[in-house]
Formats: sequence, structure tokens, C-alpha cells
Amino acid sequence: MPRAARRKSKSGIYHVILRGINRKIIFEEDEDSIRFLETLREYREKGSYKIYAYCLMENHIHLLLKEEKEELGIAMRRIGASYVYWYNWKYNRFGHLFQDRYKSEVVEDDKYFLTVLRYIHQNPVKAGIVNDVEHYKWSSYFSYISRNVMVDIDFALDMFSNDRIGAIESFREFHKVIDKNDCLDISENRRLTDEDAIKIIKEVCQINSCNEVQEVEKGQRDKYLKALKEQGLSTRQISRLTGISRGIVLKA
Repeated sequence: MPRAARRKSKSGIYHVILRGINRKIIFEEDEDSIRFLETLREYREKGSYKIYAYCLMENHIHLLLKEEKEELGIAMRRIGASYVYWYNWKYNRFGHLFQDRYKSEVVEDDKYFLTVLRYIHQNPVKAGIVNDVEHYKWSSYFSYISRNVMVDIDFALDMFSNDRIGAIESFREFHKVIDKNDCLDISENRRLTDEDAIKIIKEVCQINSCNEVQEVEKGQRDKYLKALKEQGLSTRQISRLTGISRGIVLKA
């Protein structure tokens, strides 16, 4: 069946989600997140789109953008292709990284704009990663309250107050209210706790202690490491709990 045409936003503003193919982790290290933000900033300058909010999760990305001289689809292809090229080079891999088609929804009024803005910033809280939006460093939240590099903050803050200090305080209070609205999202699995991860390692690898994975024959070890990734453990978590280097886990 042909794909349905995307709805065109009257305001030009969209809530966009990019996700890793097969729920693949797309940000293994801080360097990866930094690189994606650099890519986002680079193509903002080339495509002249506005960025109102972003949140980088382990296996997906939320963006609140306004298209201007370049269509959204073109901008997303440029951003995705650039990051995937770098990511594949870094991790010595080939093929797709993102799901083949990004998801988007239109944002056409101020009330829903603020709803989506807060929803994006609260994503790590709802995923159980942090207890407060102020504890997550890979979102645009801090662009609004302290330091701003590339986010267009005026549009949102002016909705709260013409006084910048008052607007920022209202913005912070607004984000303390847990939003129960259903915005565009993907089905999420909460990040595994170390306790759960240890149980999975012992069960999958049929061992009594996580460190025993180091003693397994290389071919079988790599099969175990691949199986652990498929169970939802991150590279960093596997490496930390088993004592196997991150490079070996990535190659597996």
C-alpha cells in the first residue's frame, strides 16, 4: 500500500520523532549526542529551520521544529544521513541506523505547542531515567533557563511573560506539572536496572557470576554479547557489569 501523505502544518511547526531501527541504541556515548546536536545546528543554519525543543533519548529523538525555506522532509533526510555516516564510521558498521521514515505531527496552536514542548522535556522522567527534567542534560530544557546555543527560546518564553526573568520562572513552574496528554511518541521500554541486567546476563550466558563471561570462548562469548544487546542491555551496561571492554561488545 502507498504511504499516506503527511499532513501539512498551517503554522509550519512539527513535533518529530527519529528512532533507531529495531529499537537500536543510537547514542552509545556522550560524544554521539554531542555530534548529533552539532549536526542539528549545522543544518539549521543551512536549511533555516527553527528549533524550539529537542530531547535525545537512548534509542530515539524528539524534535520541535518549524520549517522555513527548506521542507521538513529534506531537512530530516540531511540531518539523518549526516549523523548516520559519522556513526557508521565511528563504530565500523554499515547500513541503516534510523527507522526508514520519521514520525511527525502538526502543531498549529499555542496551547498544543506548549503541551508538546513540556512533553518532550519530560520524556526522560516518564521513561524512568531521571526524577526531574533538570537532571537530564540531553534536552533543550537548559537552553530556556540558563544557557542557549541553538534553540529559539523567545517564541515560547513570550507566551509566559514579556519579562524574561518572570517568563523563565513560569517556564520552570510549568514543567513541574506532569503532563498526561497523549502526544506523538513510540512504545518505550524502560531502561533496565543493573539488578535486572545481572539476572539477564546470568540467564542468557548460563553463568553464576557476570565476570565469568570473560572466560567464555570468543565465538560463544560474542553470541552471548549480541543476545544481551537484543535483550535491551546497553553497551555501557554490558561492559560495566561483565568487565569486557566496550570495543569488544561493539564488535560483537
